[in-house]
Amino acid sequence: MSLDYDLLSSYAGLLSLATVSIYLGAHGSLPPPRNADGTRSEEEDIPERMSSDDAYLFPVIGSAALMGMYAIVKYFGTAWINWFLGFYFSFVGVGAVWKSTVSLMRWMAGDARWKTFDEVSFMIRKGPNPKRAPLLALAARTPSLAVFPLALVPSLMYTFWARTALLTDILALAFAHNALAMLKIDSFATGCILLAGLFGYDVFFVFGTEVMVKVATSLDVPIKLLWTKSLSFGVERGFTMLGLGDVVVPGIFIALALRYDHHRAGSPAHSRFKKPYFYAGLSGYVLGLLTTMTIMHVWGKAQPALLYLSPACIFSFAATGALQGDLGAAWAWSDEEEEKKKDS
Repeated sequence: MSLDYDLLSSYAGLLSLATVSIYLGAHGSLPPPRNADGTRSEEEDIPERMSSDDAYLFPVIGSAALMGMYAIVKYFGTAWINWFLGFYFSFVGVGAVWKSTVSLMRWMAGDARWKTFDEVSFMIRKGPNPKRAPLLALAARTPSLAVFPLALVPSLMYTFWARTALLTDILALAFAHNALAMLKIDSFATGCILLAGLFGYDVFFVFGTEVMVKVATSLDVPIKLLWTKSLSFGVERGFTMLGLGDVVVPGIFIALALRYDHHRAGSPAHSRFKKPYFYAGLSGYVLGLLTTMTIMHVWGKAQPALLYLSPACIFSFAATGALQGDLGAAWAWSDEEEEKKKDS
């Protein structure tokens, strides 16, 4: 049987997009260096942390949202919901692309150089007391303001020109990068609960119903990664697709592994430190996604990626902890408590 190099290239491209997205997003989740007095920079965003209670509820909320979308698609069609969601994601995509571009610029400039640029701040505070916490505070360095017009381009083209695979990927990668940088789980226990819950969620809605496949193939919005099934990037054969959830959910677990490596290394100010948990998690993700693609190709049916990704990520963490001899310490460690110590 001859190999289908067009299809293999599509799988390789999709795997590369997902892996690079997780790699960059995980490093974006590392705590930035503090100011000289130990305080946070005004331009630093406060991340959202997911606890174990949130992780238990996540599959329930996800199921309700998915069923709602399925009902809309089935009984009302896809035209208006695609228009509405396309407009919404284009709007929030401006901010996502802007933040991702700023993160890239900051990395290229280096933190020391970045902080030499002027900072523009906007703040709304209730009452005359200057020590009162502001109701709204925004801060950005001058290069950030300069690139804002460029962040408009992908969304404007997606809305008013054509919803191409390239524009879909640009917006989806920006969403993934920001989700991994901003949405954090507080412990490995929470991560395992989340992965296990969504393992069951994914299996049920892909194998047990038509819901997942119907919604994924009906909605034309940038919440998926696409790669053309052609070495020449032609679109005649269509695209391979990976939902953004299959990147973000394992990705936030792998990002936690990187932050634990950062903690084990003594929280260095630079990014050069040993990363056994991170690389094990990333390797597990790659193997899990390769398994998904292989089985999907052999059987010719859509596969719930988390069926393979969730066990791969959990096993990589457990195996690394056992080999490193600190599985108990890793399990007991809390990312949230670490941040509280730094803020106190």
